[in-house]
Amino acid sequence: MKASAFLKKYTMTIALVVVFIFFTALTGGRLLYAQNISNLLLQNSYVLVMACGMLLCILTGGNVDLSVGSTLCLVGAIAAQLMDKFNMNAVLVIVICMAFAVLIGVWQGFWIGYIHIPPFICTLAGMFLFRGLGRVVLASKTVNVSNKLFLGIFASYINVPGLDSGAVKYSAMIAGVVIAIALLVNTVLSRQKKAKKGYAMESAGVAFGKIAVIDILILAYCWKLANYKGIPVMLLWILAVILLYAFITAKTAFGRYFYAVGGNEKATKLSGIDTKKVYFWAYCSMSILAGFSGLLVAARIGSVNGDTGTSYEMDAIGSCFIGGASAYGGSGSVAGIIVGAILLGVINQGMSIYGLDNNWQYVVKGAVLLVAVIFDVVSNHKTGKA
Repeated sequence: MKASAFLKKYTMTIALVVVFIFFTALTGGRLLYAQNISNLLLQNSYVLVMACGMLLCILTGGNVDLSVGSTLCLVGAIAAQLMDKFNMNAVLVIVICMAFAVLIGVWQGFWIGYIHIPPFICTLAGMFLFRGLGRVVLASKTVNVSNKLFLGIFASYINVPGLDSGAVKYSAMIAGVVIAIALLVNTVLSRQKKAKKGYAMESAGVAFGKIAVIDILILAYCWKLANYKGIPVMLLWILAVILLYAFITAKTAFGRYFYAVGGNEKATKLSGIDTKKVYFWAYCSMSILAGFSGLLVAARIGSVNGDTGTSYEMDAIGSCFIGGASAYGGSGSVAGIIVGAILLGVINQGMSIYGLDNNWQYVVKGAVLLVAVIFDVVSNHKTGKA
């Protein structure tokens, strides 16, 4: 691989490394504290989850969903009130809340997919509608979330008797070693399979070098988790969503439909694909993930108010564009948006630890997003020149 192609392919990954090193130095190493490393993904759980759904919307042609922060608030509000006012069982609350998220998704998907309301207008209306309903449900108050079962399902930590009884939670390290070995074995088997079929593939040095770096990072992260409270259950939920959407977008024909619509919608229609269903499922999926994020946020923060989820849609959208999703649709990957979400998370956490004024934090995030989009447009020659 040529140096220019390498830089283009891994630009944001390199940027993530540089930004991480920069903020580690700027904070005097505090960014590397076990608690901060553990909280890095947890504080951005909603971004990682919602970015997966936002990717499908963006793939259809650079479209976005502006209502996800409000959907998150409404679902979180329903959960908080059901447990606080009615003392309802946490599992039943989760089922009811996810049913509401599905209904919101069907509502959004119907208007966008079948009635052809422009996504920007439809989701902008949803942003006001669901935010207002959320505040009505909360009666303009802050409602605490204290149900132990609910918090245990989303905000607890894995504790294996015997392994995690001391200061170091060894189950986290064991999990890290198992994952590292699994990735290495998968790489070997994948290369053998490609070699048998005669497929072109990257050199062994590059392939195993890449997996070695990934394994080292996994082991380092798990070591930090082991020295804090162990593996958070919320991390397992995040991984489940990421793996599901990575599989859908990379391994299924249904997942390729989103890329096809964003690449050339007319040609996609002519090939026999129902583009209405593609738009419907993109926005239905997004609302479901926003609702699920509402449960995660309610559990992590421990309360819900009328401003919960404000501007969260911008974090999800920003993660996608920073992670390499094209502003014109048709290209992007789950792996890329995860890099984008973590990059935003590192910037947010680094600035907070350093104590940078909140106003300047918005300036920095806006600049990073603009640079990412400019890079996409320029590198892919989409400047509109003849």
